[in-house]
Amino acid sequence: MTTDHQDNTKLHAIGVSTAVLHALMLSFLCAISYWSITHLLARVMSVSHDDDLLGGMWAVVATIFVYRNSRETTLRAAISRLLATSLSFVLCLAYLLLFPFSLVGMVALIGIGAFTMSVINRPDEIITASITTAVVMVVAALSPNPAWKQPIYRMVDTAIGTAVGVGGIWFLPSPVKRTEAGHSR
Repeated sequence: MTTDHQDNTKLHAIGVSTAVLHALMLSFLCAISYWSITHLLARVMSVSHDDDLLGGMWAVVATIFVYRNSRETTLRAAISRLLATSLSFVLCLAYLLLFPFSLVGMVALIGIGAFTMSVINRPDEIITASITTAVVMVVAALSPNPAWKQPIYRMVDTAIGTAVGVGGIWFLPSPVKRTEAGHSR
């Protein structure tokens, strides 16, 4: 065996073990996010069992969105997620305090959010803000509770899921960086 072959084998083994560790950690963090919302937070501000489950799912989505392979990319993703969700929160809350759900209202908010993200030079957050707005508005239409509470619940779910995702990255070593030639730096 050549030294280059041994180096590449070691790098591949490090890459696989890092990938396994990352996947296990993501799964564990998702469990923490879901449990935090459906068990801990539900004791404090449960609206309904269905809403608790939705909140758990929304926290898991936030964790998946922000948990990346490095602290830097995780923090960037967390800022992106919180910025997009915050804009959606403000738009949906203001709308739902004044009006009931409507298709016209939902698409207007999506358009306002997309425009706002473009104007503040954050085009990458348009998708997340739009998805968040669509989910919040449709859930508000389905919920038996006052619709204006949904943006608040989803903001809390997102904040908890984001915090769990960011917290998790501090427990893993940074993955080995590779050059194009396949050698570590």
